[in-house]
Amino acid sequence: MIDWSQCTAVERIEGKVSGAWLFKDSRVPVKALFENLEAGATVDEFLEWFEGVSRAQVEAVLRLSMQDLTSPP
Repeated sequence: MIDWSQCTAVERIEGKVSGAWLFKDSRVPVKALFENLEAGATVDEFLEWFEGVSRAQVEAVLRLSMQDLTSPP
């Protein structure tokens, strides 16, 4: 499981969007990125649809998720 607390591009605030991990300074859940990518969207489309999220934030989230996939248990 990914430890999102290690990623400065996201935040979790109790009571904001049910305590989900969000892209920092937005109300966009991190899971929205993965759901949209899995549905066939591109990063550019995601950024267009969710204007409060920056490319740097998306890249940081994807980088951490890839590290989690490649690190030994």
